[in-house]
Amino acid sequence: MRTLCISAIASNQGKSILTMALLYHFKNSVRPFKIGPDYIDPQFHKSICNTPSVNLDRFMMDDEQIKWMFNHYSDKGISICEGVMGYYDGMDKGSSAYDLTKLLNIPTVLLLDGSASYITVSAVLKGLATYRDDATIKGVVLNKLSTNGHYELIKNQIESDFDDLKVLGWIEKNLPSLSDTHLGLDLEDMEQIEKIAKEVLKHIDLDAIECLASQSNTPIAEEYPFERLEREDKKLAIVNDKNFSFLYHDNAEFLKEIFREVVFVDSTKDEEIPADADVVYMVGGYVESEAAYERVKNSKRFKTSLIKHALLKPIYAECAGVLYLGNRVDDKEMSGILDVDFILHNRFIRMGYYYGDSGVKGHAFHYTDALNAKDGTEILSKEEGGDGKIGAWGSGKVFGTYLHTMLRNNTELIKKRFLC
Repeated sequence: MRTLCISAIASNQGKSILTMALLYHFKNSVRPFKIGPDYIDPQFHKSICNTPSVNLDRFMMDDEQIKWMFNHYSDKGISICEGVMGYYDGMDKGSSAYDLTKLLNIPTVLLLDGSASYITVSAVLKGLATYRDDATIKGVVLNKLSTNGHYELIKNQIESDFDDLKVLGWIEKNLPSLSDTHLGLDLEDMEQIEKIAKEVLKHIDLDAIECLASQSNTPIAEEYPFERLEREDKKLAIVNDKNFSFLYHDNAEFLKEIFREVVFVDSTKDEEIPADADVVYMVGGYVESEAAYERVKNSKRFKTSLIKHALLKPIYAECAGVLYLGNRVDDKEMSGILDVDFILHNRFIRMGYYYGDSGVKGHAFHYTDALNAKDGTEILSKEEGGDGKIGAWGSGKVFGTYLHTMLRNNTELIKKRFLC
């Protein structure tokens, strides 16, 4: 199995640019992964190589479950993981790039900014590589350089300081293709993506990259480390579209395993919830912004069918889903299925990992808050058993929460919220 992780010293160092370029280069034979709970990068990954990206999150899943997930989805010629923040960031929750690559024995390529420095770059690398004795850093790519001479200066220093680390190449400063765009570029514009990929990889030794990826020895999960659920003779409708886009790939695959039929509904196209659907799953995303609300505010057939479904059948909603179940966000009218009103703030209300008092762990990141939060049904806390505040609301068989979680290892949640 060929595997590789792309990491850096912090966020905004170019991890996504390098990952994007490598995914494009290997686009016909690569499975992308994202370390951590992020939804945005996996969407970008899929757009590049047309293969769904899989999240690996050690806060939400245990070691054997992570091994199974990685083994199960590493079904292509090479698996490339994009790290989260800096290499060691997230160690306090056991879900840093270091933690995951150590567990899975994945070699890490570290992207380092080499601008305006040379010997100090090697010193920084020394600190990162020796902060933990079992660090998985095996290669380095230097970013933001102007000349090959500068690259050779840093490369020679690193090679004199390390005998077990490969310098794989460099990326030019101020790439022309990035001068008027960013990672929010039109993901349909493959010509631009190809241009960026070629510029990023121009001075990188791709043969050495492949050689490094071949040195991995990922441990195998011997058994299926989750509770097995019987397949249900039921139909599930997942609301998943440009607004409701935050869907973990494994959540969709797992639900296909336990429901007789799974269909996808696009609220922005005013599609109806099928009358014969037994359960509705509304995933997270955006419904509170002006642009997002414009896409759904006139979806009358969708809203009416959802309200009708809620009278007797289960709905499970995350983040933007719970907002849409409420009465309104500021002056934006929602479905009114749950009697709760939300307000949009200029600063985030929650960000990071949270524990639900029902025992479910997950991730939350949102700028909205409930005006009548006291009427909620579940508290979300930063610490297990700690003080928190209401982050979920329910009525009858309808339940909405700010918490994003993985479903395969939360079978009690499935039984309680999907199969009720």
